[in-house]
Amino acid sequence: MKAKLVFLGCLMAVVAFGQAPSRVWSPDDGRGGYSNPVLYADYSDPDVCAVGEDYYLTASSFNCIPGLPILHSKDLVNWEIVGHALRELEPREVFDHPAHGQGVWAPSIRYHEGEFRIYWGDPDRGIFMVKTKDVAGEWERPVCVVAGKGMIDPCPLWDDDGRCYLVNAWAASRAGFNSVLTVRELSADGSRATGLPRIVFDGGQENHTAEGPKFYKREGWYWIMCPAGGVTSGWQLAMRSKSPYGPYEWKRVMQQGRTDINGPHQGGWVHTVWGEDWFLHFNDKGAYGRVVCLQPVDWTSGWPVMGNSGEPCARYRKPKSSSTARFNPTESDEFAGGTLGLQWQWHANYDQTFGMPTAEGTMRLYTHDLSDGQVNLWEAPNLLLQKPTAPRFTATARVRFAAKEEGQQGGLIMMGRDYAALVIERRAEGFVLQRHTCLGADEGNTEQVTAIATLEPSARDTIPYSPATYIDLFLRLTVKDGRCTFAYSRDGKRFHQAGETFQMKEGKWIGAKYGFMAEQRQRRGNRGWLDIDWIRIE
Repeated sequence: MKAKLVFLGCLMAVVAFGQAPSRVWSPDDGRGGYSNPVLYADYSDPDVCAVGEDYYLTASSFNCIPGLPILHSKDLVNWEIVGHALRELEPREVFDHPAHGQGVWAPSIRYHEGEFRIYWGDPDRGIFMVKTKDVAGEWERPVCVVAGKGMIDPCPLWDDDGRCYLVNAWAASRAGFNSVLTVRELSADGSRATGLPRIVFDGGQENHTAEGPKFYKREGWYWIMCPAGGVTSGWQLAMRSKSPYGPYEWKRVMQQGRTDINGPHQGGWVHTVWGEDWFLHFNDKGAYGRVVCLQPVDWTSGWPVMGNSGEPCARYRKPKSSSTARFNPTESDEFAGGTLGLQWQWHANYDQTFGMPTAEGTMRLYTHDLSDGQVNLWEAPNLLLQKPTAPRFTATARVRFAAKEEGQQGGLIMMGRDYAALVIERRAEGFVLQRHTCLGADEGNTEQVTAIATLEPSARDTIPYSPATYIDLFLRLTVKDGRCTFAYSRDGKRFHQAGETFQMKEGKWIGAKYGFMAEQRQRRGNRGWLDIDWIRIE
C-alpha cells in the first residue's frame, strides 16, 4: 500500500500540471519535431476539428462502450482523452451483448454555432448525430438523421448561406454496392434530411472502394477528401467542384510510395489559426489496429498535396502552437477517486453487475455468468479492456481475487479474434493458475487450458453464509512487436513466466485489446469478484 501512496502522490502532481509523457510511446521528440504515428493506438477512421488553438478528434468505436472517444490536443501531436460522446448503443436488445463490428462506423466531428456535433453511420440502421456545448461533458441523446441500411462514413458541411449538406459512402455488405459517394441536403440545424441523395462520385475501377469522405469548403470550392483502393493498399483522393452536387474533378494527393506507411487511409484535414494545414489519417498495423499519423498539407498547386510531395512523412516538424506540453492518452490506472480511467471500454453496453469502482481505490469486476453455449469469451460483454498504445510495453497489475464458489475465475487477458489470458480459478479450497488460449474465438472454437501452478489462498472468510476465499497476486503482460508473454508473482518482485508466447490478433474492425476478465459457469449462489488495485504500463 505504501508503494501505491507514493505513486498516487506523483499522479496528483501530474493531474495538477497536465498529463505526463507516456513511458512507452511519445511522438514528440522534444526538439520541435515529431515521429509518426502520433497515436500508436487503434483510433480508426479519425476525424478532427479546430476550435481556436484547440483540436478535437474522434474515431470509430463500433460495439465498444463508452463509444465515440473524444481526444484533445494543442498541437496535433500530443493528445489526451477528455471524454466520450456515447454512453450506450441502441437498440439495447442488440448492443447489450457483444455485437462485434456493428455500431459506430467512421464518425465526423464539427463545431457549428457554439455546439460540437458528431455524425456517424450505423450500417444496419442509418446515420446518427449527437451534440453538446461541452465537448468533455455530457452529450445529448443521439438522433437519427437518415434512417436506412448501408449508409456509412457521413460528414456534414454548413455552407456560407447556412444551408447544410451531408456526404456519405455506402457499405456493399448492406447496400449491395460501394465505391459510391452521395450528397443530400439536411435541415439547417443538421438534424434531419430534407433532400434526396445524389451520386456525386463513383470510384469505379480506377478508384475502387472509395469511402470515408470528408466535406469542406475552401476559397469558393467544395472539397471532398476520401481514401480509395482499400485499407492496406489504397491512397488519398481530393476532389473539387463549384457545386456541392458536383460534378467533381479529382486527384490522388497521397499514396504509400516508397514509405512504410501503408494505406494511407481515412482521416481529416484541419486548417489552424497559425495558417497551417494538416491531415490526420490512419495506418493499418494489423493486431495493433489502425494507428493515427499526421501529415503536412501543401495547397500551393491549388490541390491539397499531403506529406512529402504526396508520400507520407515518417518524421516532420511539429505544427505551430503556443503549447510545449508533452503528454499522451492515459494508460496506467490507480482507480482512485471512484472513477474508471477514460481509456477503458466494455465489449457491450455497461451493466452494473459487470463491476464498479470501490471506496478503497480499487476497481471491482464481478464474475459474469457464461451461458452453457459459450465455449469462449468472444461473447462475454463484461471484459474491461483498453487499447495497446505502443509496439512494446509491460502491463503489471496488482489484484485480489475473491471466490465464493468453485469454478469462479478472474485474470488478465489480451483479447481479439485469437486471445490468451492468465486466469485464477477457484478449485476446492485453493486456487489454480491457468493459461487460457483460444485461436479462432470468433469462429466458435474452444479454449485450450493449461495449468501453471497450484496456489494457496491468502485469506478466508470465517462468516457462516457465503464465505469467500481470497488470493493476492501480481499479474503481468509483456508485449513485444505483437508477441505476448504472461507472468505472475506473489510478492511483486519475483515473477514467473506463465505459458508460451502468444501472437496478438485483431478483433472485428478493431485492434487487439488488453485488460481484465471475471467469469463463471453454473453459479449456484453469490458472485465472486476481482479487485484490481492498480495497473501500471511501462
